[in-house]
Amino acid sequence: MNVMVKFNSVEEVGLVKSAEGMVAKVLVEKKNACEGCTSRMCKPADHSMEIEALNPLNARAGQKVRVEIRAYSYMRGSLIVYGIPVLSLIAGAVLGREVFSGFLKNLDSDSVSAIFGFGALVISLLLIKVWSARTAEKKVGMQPTIKEIIE
Repeated sequence: MNVMVKFNSVEEVGLVKSAEGMVAKVLVEKKNACEGCTSRMCKPADHSMEIEALNPLNARAGQKVRVEIRAYSYMRGSLIVYGIPVLSLIAGAVLGREVFSGFLKNLDSDSVSAIFGFGALVISLLLIKVWSARTAEKKVGMQPTIKEIIE
C-alpha cells in the first residue's frame, strides 16, 4: 500500500471492501499515526484500517482505489489528539504548583503539581473522546473521498 502526501491532502491506496450508495468501505494499510486517532473515520483491524469514504466514482468491491484525506482534517486531528492533552498536562501542573499548593499546605508542591497535571490530562482526554463521539456525524466535509479507481 502506498501513501503520498501533497501540500493539501494525504492520499492512501486501498482495496474497496464494500460499496453502498455514495459510501464505500476501503481497506488501507494501518500507520503509526492511526494509534491515537479519535476521528472515528476508521475501524482498526490487525494490519489494515477500514475507512468509510465518499464514493463519487461508484467504485465496486474488489477494486483498488486512491483515497484522499484533506490535510486540514489530518492536521486538525493530530493537534486535537496530541496537542490539547500536552497543553492540559502543562497547564494543570503549573496551576497545581502555583495556585493550589497554597491551599494544600500539608502536601509537597511537586506532588500537588503532579496530581493536578495528570488530572488535567485525564480530563482533557475524556473531553476529547466525548466531543469526538458527538461530532462524528457532522464531519462530512472532513470525510475521506475516493479520487481514482486504479484497478
